[in-house]
Amino acid sequence: MSNETRKGLSSNALSLFDSIVMSIAGTAPAYSISATTAVLIGAVGLQAPAAMLWCGIPMFGVVMAFLYLNRWHANAGASYAWVGKALNADLGFLSGWALIVSATLFMVAGSFPAGSVTLDIFAPKLSNNLLAVTIVGGLWFLIISFLVMKGIKVTATVQWIMSGIEIIILVISGIVALVKFGAHPVNAFHWSWFSPSAFPSPAVFISGALIATFYYWGWDVSANLNEETKDSRRIPGLGAMIGIIFIFAIFELFTVATQLGMSLKDINDASSNILQHLGVLLYGPVWGNVMVLAVALSTIATLETTLLQVTRTLFAMGRDGVISKKFGAVHPKWRTPYVASIVITIFALLLFVLSNFLSSINTVMTYAINAIGLQVVFYYGLTCLAVIFYYRKVLFQSVPNFIFLFTLPLVAAIFLLTVGIADIPKLGITTDSIGIGLIAIGIIPLLWGRFKRRASFYYQPREVYTPGTEGSNNRSSVSTM
Repeated sequence: MSNETRKGLSSNALSLFDSIVMSIAGTAPAYSISATTAVLIGAVGLQAPAAMLWCGIPMFGVVMAFLYLNRWHANAGASYAWVGKALNADLGFLSGWALIVSATLFMVAGSFPAGSVTLDIFAPKLSNNLLAVTIVGGLWFLIISFLVMKGIKVTATVQWIMSGIEIIILVISGIVALVKFGAHPVNAFHWSWFSPSAFPSPAVFISGALIATFYYWGWDVSANLNEETKDSRRIPGLGAMIGIIFIFAIFELFTVATQLGMSLKDINDASSNILQHLGVLLYGPVWGNVMVLAVALSTIATLETTLLQVTRTLFAMGRDGVISKKFGAVHPKWRTPYVASIVITIFALLLFVLSNFLSSINTVMTYAINAIGLQVVFYYGLTCLAVIFYYRKVLFQSVPNFIFLFTLPLVAAIFLLTVGIADIPKLGITTDSIGIGLIAIGIIPLLWGRFKRRASFYYQPREVYTPGTEGSNNRSSVSTM
């Protein structure tokens, strides 16, 4: 690491275990299952396991892109830095901007269920009270923001406690559900649930794929924490790989279990409370609340990882001078980007409160949240292209290079960008305008940083891996990396 990095964020603070936990928590397994399963099954019917499978496979291509780009250059900005340094500086900035926009929208959206599920456990009569939910959700967001500012070790410790409990509940409950529902299924299991040919039309498959992308999104937080992780060029990528394998398994397990144990009508009626309904079916009305606890912990945990992603991306951008350098400021004691944390906390909290009490803001937020998938496929797809572009001189030097540096990332990029583009007509003009427009707004700070601040990020030559380069940590073959 450079002297600049050592004087900035805490180095060697996170272990491989921390990195794995962060990757898992970033996807919010319990929250995603509970909030999105009914939507997915409503879109594709009993082909939901297939949607998870055939979107999960390209996601491994995205993971490979992150893994090998991180081996080249450990940077808290992750996609922003990699796309900018390898592919195009303007696209790099917009990749980072897309992450900031999508993550901020998710934090606003996630604060409400954080308040709701907390009250569901401790004060059920207030769980539908708008003022009470807003206050509790806002308090959770402030607590998480303070922990993120306090230090990465404090953040990691809180994270593995919350996520550890959540994961234990999910693993045990998933296995119990598979055994119990499998013995007397509502919908008899069939291998066609995993077949891409069973989708009634390509349009249905694309709808399911975009929803499934939202399920998987968030594991890349480990990349944004690479400067704070031991063996910063290797462990963050390994943590993401292990994390995505676990996530893939748990999502498939619960998608199948839900279809075995509940009718399509019951799934639709359960809406965003799928896990609570499964908990009652598995453990009865009292112990079924253990699933509500898992959702609560998952929601709070993912608020933390999402805030980490935003603040580290803003920090990297501020350090490079493409936005105000104040965002690159690090607290002298806590060694966290506290200015970025304060600014994004105030903005997100204000938007959260306004969206709950002003119908016009709420309507805009609903459309914007629906467009998060477009913003995610945008920066994931560009990152996949960046790894191909950076390693282009060695793509065909070995079979591993061809598979891991070219084929998988290319398939992932084509899949994600195709799904995003194909879904644009289906989302509606308002959702499209807000979703794409929020990325386009990033052109304003981009132009300011390029022409007003004349940040060197925009004027440095793009980098490419050259075999045998002196001092390089890379090798010409993936198998020896």
